[in-house]
Amino acid sequence: MELTFQKTDSTKVETSLEIIKLLYDAKDYNNALKQIKATEALFENLKYKKGLANISYYKGLIFNKEGDYLNAFNQFNKAKKIFSILKDSLSLAKVKNQLAVLEIEYGNYKKGLKYAHDSIDELEKGEVNDDLAFGYRNLAKAYQNSGEIEKAIDYALKNLEVEEHVNNTNSIIECNINLARLNLIKKDYPKSILHYQKALANVKPYDQKLRARILPELGGVHIKTKEYRTSTKYLFESLELNKQLDNEQGILKSLNHLGELNILNNHFKTAEEQLLEAGYLGRKIDDKLELLESYKLMKALDSTKGRFEKAFAWQREYNKVKSKLDAEKQKQNNIILEEKPLSEIETIPNETVKNTTSINIVDVESKRKLDRLKLIFYAVLAAFAVLLIFFVLFYLKRSSRVKYTKDLEDKNQKIKLQNEAILEQSKHLESTNNVKDKLFSIVSHDLKDSLTSTKGFIDLLKDGQLSQEEYNSLLPELSENVNNASLLLFNLLNWSKSQMQSLEPKPSLFDIQEVFHEKIKLVERKIQSKGIVLRDITIADVVYADRSMVEIIIQNLLANAVKFCVKGDTITIANSMGISSGTFSISDSGVGITVENQHKLFGSNTFTTVGTDNEKGTGLGLTICRELVELNQGRIWVDSELNVGSTFFVELPKSRTKNPVNT
Repeated sequence: MELTFQKTDSTKVETSLEIIKLLYDAKDYNNALKQIKATEALFENLKYKKGLANISYYKGLIFNKEGDYLNAFNQFNKAKKIFSILKDSLSLAKVKNQLAVLEIEYGNYKKGLKYAHDSIDELEKGEVNDDLAFGYRNLAKAYQNSGEIEKAIDYALKNLEVEEHVNNTNSIIECNINLARLNLIKKDYPKSILHYQKALANVKPYDQKLRARILPELGGVHIKTKEYRTSTKYLFESLELNKQLDNEQGILKSLNHLGELNILNNHFKTAEEQLLEAGYLGRKIDDKLELLESYKLMKALDSTKGRFEKAFAWQREYNKVKSKLDAEKQKQNNIILEEKPLSEIETIPNETVKNTTSINIVDVESKRKLDRLKLIFYAVLAAFAVLLIFFVLFYLKRSSRVKYTKDLEDKNQKIKLQNEAILEQSKHLESTNNVKDKLFSIVSHDLKDSLTSTKGFIDLLKDGQLSQEEYNSLLPELSENVNNASLLLFNLLNWSKSQMQSLEPKPSLFDIQEVFHEKIKLVERKIQSKGIVLRDITIADVVYADRSMVEIIIQNLLANAVKFCVKGDTITIANSMGISSGTFSISDSGVGITVENQHKLFGSNTFTTVGTDNEKGTGLGLTICRELVELNQGRIWVDSELNVGSTFFVELPKSRTKNPVNT
């Protein structure tokens, strides 16, 4: 309407360009081209060079979207030439940005990267966010394709920074997914998990398709970090959600990761069912990459179980799919190599090629010449017959040799699979042996000390060598030794069970305040002897969990708080009520924990430091706490500052929660 009521051509210029931009943004390319055609005539009449350059730019964008790369390239080059003459550096940068994408897509990485870097420098000055984000994204993709993952991550982070600046939620999610995948290639699994979680946090509650796309990849990374329970949680949610959405690719990824997880947990029957279903889906939707993963896992499964014939069959299937995939890549590479670079394409004029032929006439009058030709023909025929016999014999001998070579390769492959199975079984035995060594080490040192001290006291009492006063003074120490030994035994038992995957909770409703009051009595003497102040601000509140496990959690956290406090420090126990969960905390104003050590607290490997009174520990306490909390569908975390103090939080459900069946 605005364009209709504008009277002069000069006033219609900006309005026409705005209409073209709106139509392009709305992806209405047909009407955008019609508007461009009408506007182009206006700009030519006005000799408006900048307008003509913009027209060529939008033509290039539309041709690119429609897959007409040659015309897109020509239009971008036209725009580049005019913007260069006009010295419009920002518009020139936008055009170079698009040319960079075309060159990179066409396989001309060197030229594409030069265009990209030239445009980025100018766009950064002009703060053109959309084009800047587009440029960073393409640079990240180009460096990833060329194997330079560090550079790819750098530009992907810059892309994320721009998208966060303009608060583009969908682009923020895609940037985080891309960064997660790049860090996965780099094997920086914690960063990969962090970016997947950031992507998940930005997904709208109603966008279940996007959530279903992220979950299987996040679950897969947790397998790499050996966080199997967390991985199980994400993968079961992913499988359920993708089934609801009927997303076969999401189901396929979830099944492959679940199969891998169950192999690692020695649940071979479930793993086999999941991987066979994954293989069926992979063949159905022709997802060669996931199909390769499925076949590789089936080979590993059958090798581990000693079924080498089956493992060899899976290896053959794997090789077939891999060969097809390699052939497709090679075909694509050949297309790129055969084509000229876009910048070198020229129009070749049609030419008429005239062919001349000449006919040689044979003189048939000479019979002698004809006979001689016949003789030569028969001689050649005889020679050909001899050669044919020779080649047949050669072929038969070669076939026999090829068969022998293939049989030899098959036997070598079987031996290789057997060696892989032995290696996997060896790793499993080594892991079991490490658990045994850790148990014996703790029993022979820490537990022995507590029992020796207790035995000495009992021997003195039995021999009547203690007065009543000495008995009364040593009794609290004996009680503390027994409590320490009891806690150590609980930790050892639960840790060893968790390592063997046999620890199961028995949840019930109980008052968390009662547990606190019971466990405070066990550390009262130690608190008094170290001159520590105890603040109890707990309230009556119920949680739904295994009470004995929660008792161990609280006893461990209280013991840790006492261990790292000095005279005059304060320990505070508290809890808060929620609708679906209850949270309790144990705070201390002790020595605190460095940021570096905070990352080690709940890890699979044991980690311990000496207390303020040189108290020693096994390093199992917080590992047990984390595993027991997760078994009860809760979570545990820490907030600490060096030389200020630490607070450990535990959140537990108030009612039965949906718990995925352990596979």
